[in-house]
Amino acid sequence: MSTAPTVRTRIAPSPTGFLHLGTARTALYSWAYARHHGGQFVLRIEDTDVARSTQDSVDQILASMAWLGLAHDEGPIYQMQRLVRYQAVVEQMIAAGTAYRCWCTPAELEAMREAQRARGEKTRYDGRWRPAPGKQLPPPPADVQPVVRFANPEGGAVSWDDLVKGPITIRNEEIDDLIILRPDGVPTYNFAVVVDDWDMAITHVFRGDEHINNTPWQINIFKALGAPLPRFGHCPIILGDDGLKLSKRRGAVSVTAYQDAGYLPEAMLNYLARLGWSHGDDELFTREQMVAWFDGSHLAKSPAQWDPAKLAWVNSHYMKLADDARLAELVADQLARRGIVADDAGLLARGAALFKDRCSTVVELADWLSMIFRPVQPAEADLSAHVNDAVRAALPGLRERLAAAAWDKAGIAAALKETLAAHQLKMPQLAPAVRVLVCGRAQTPSVDAVLALFPRDIVLSRLQ
Repeated sequence: MSTAPTVRTRIAPSPTGFLHLGTARTALYSWAYARHHGGQFVLRIEDTDVARSTQDSVDQILASMAWLGLAHDEGPIYQMQRLVRYQAVVEQMIAAGTAYRCWCTPAELEAMREAQRARGEKTRYDGRWRPAPGKQLPPPPADVQPVVRFANPEGGAVSWDDLVKGPITIRNEEIDDLIILRPDGVPTYNFAVVVDDWDMAITHVFRGDEHINNTPWQINIFKALGAPLPRFGHCPIILGDDGLKLSKRRGAVSVTAYQDAGYLPEAMLNYLARLGWSHGDDELFTREQMVAWFDGSHLAKSPAQWDPAKLAWVNSHYMKLADDARLAELVADQLARRGIVADDAGLLARGAALFKDRCSTVVELADWLSMIFRPVQPAEADLSAHVNDAVRAALPGLRERLAAAAWDKAGIAAALKETLAAHQLKMPQLAPAVRVLVCGRAQTPSVDAVLALFPRDIVLSRLQ
């Protein structure tokens, strides 16, 4: 029997804003890796930034994860509900000599940094409150609440074999004794994340490569606690179409904004997966295929470029495959946002079947089907180009035939053919005119199939 630990991954967003695309990609990789290995996926909410964390952000994160179908096996676990645990670990570290209290004031720290800059040195904490054999510390000032700092090893180096980047080494001289507990008893990120990953038995951590500089501190804290190290994989950033990093502060669009814009979750997952990972030349694949293939290899080392046109292409593929009844529900929601009540699910499903091949998003599909539910405004150029005198003369007869026809594609087609014969017209003359008058545009799928979607009285009224 294997003695290897069960694979456990996590995603740990901060609820200080929406779930942005980079975090969604990290969540996908973490989820797929756990599923591939038959492990567990944990959702943790890192809400220790009390001033900026909001319940609205938590709700949006949970909604985004649910829409993407990235179901977690444990959680959500909130850091602010674990303060007692962090504080207890800090006390153990102080007792073990791997952490210590520091009474430096902000003014003292700034003066320290100014002096270091003046000497041309890297700014860092100088260890003045760090205990050492034979070192005499001053008495703690009564009017200052201390922080707790980690006693980072003073020599040697931190090395790890990154799942994405390969071997990385950073010397301990490059990092200092970071604060792990604030005066109010709330832990800092680099400490809380270690205790969490330890307590939750996380074995593999996928995250953005902006965290590489945090990793040496975290590894040293793991070692100080005698805790097993997870494997780290730092994924490159995602660049926007302007070549700059996508980020919350640079206006990266949220996951739910893409939902609102009419993208399908399976398309978003497919696109995000390929934005930094590959399986041969496969561009389109199902969620099940990704789980089968995602073993942590073939992750890109270079930044990925967000490409809206590529996402639209992927989404159009999944639009064609989507169930018409499902699309009908999504279209009804889109129309409701425009104040249009469309409660005929059968009609919407038939419309979805007819128009989805022409659409990249559900919003585009709703644009098409909205013509059934609200008046259209044909462009003057279309009217003058297609509704000429010969067509006008034929319209009364067409209305009479449509009024008596069976209201289905075959009946409408017969009425059109009879009108063509009676007025010596051809379909390329009559069909565009009918489209312009009824649909507000000259190009649609087969005119008889389109008209069959409309209630008969609307078609007759618009032809009038």
